Amino acid sequence: MPNKRSSYEKGHKRKYLVVIDDTEECDRAVYWAAKRAGRTKSQIVMLRVIETAERNQQWLGVADLMQAEALEAANAVLDKFDARIKKIARINPDRVIREGAATEEIVKLIDEDADIGILVLAAGIGKEGPGPLVTNLAKNAGQFPIPVAIVPGHLSDSDIDASS
Repeated sequence: MPNKRSSYEKGHKRKYLVVIDDTEECDRAVYWAAKRAGRTKSQIVMLRVIETAERNQQWLGVADLMQAEALEAANAVLDKFDARIKKIARINPDRVIREGAATEEIVKLIDEDADIGILVLAAGIGKEGPGPLVTNLAKNAGQFPIPVAIVPGHLSDSDIDASS
C-alpha cells in the first residue's frame, strides 16, 4: 500500500515529478511542469535514472569508471533542465539520480516522498509510439499511486501556456 500523500498538509509542498531522459519530448514535460508548479506555488523533482551496469569482479574498475561517467552525464543533463526550470518559473528544482529500471525507481521515489503529487511525462510523436515509459505506465495506470500527466510531445511553449 503506498504512503499517504501529504503535499497539502502544513509544512509540506506539492511536488511535480518529472523524469529526465534523453528523449526529444522530455523538454515538453519539463516546460509543462515548470509552468504548473510556478502557477500553483509547487515544487519540482527531477529524476534521472541510470541503467545499472553489471558488475563483474574482473571488470569492477571498468564498471566503476562507467558509473562515474554516467553520473557525470546525468548531472550535466540535470544542470541543463535545472536552468530551464529556473528561467520558466524561478523554482530551484530538487534533483534525484537513481540506478536501476526507470519504472521501479519512479515508484520507489514516489513511495519515499509523500509530497510528490503528480508524475509528469511527455509522449513521443514518432511512429514508435508514445515511448517505453508512457507505454509501460499506461499498462499499470489503474494501480499507480498518484495521477500521471502526459504532455503531448508536439505541443509548443505557447500551446502549453494556453492550456496549463
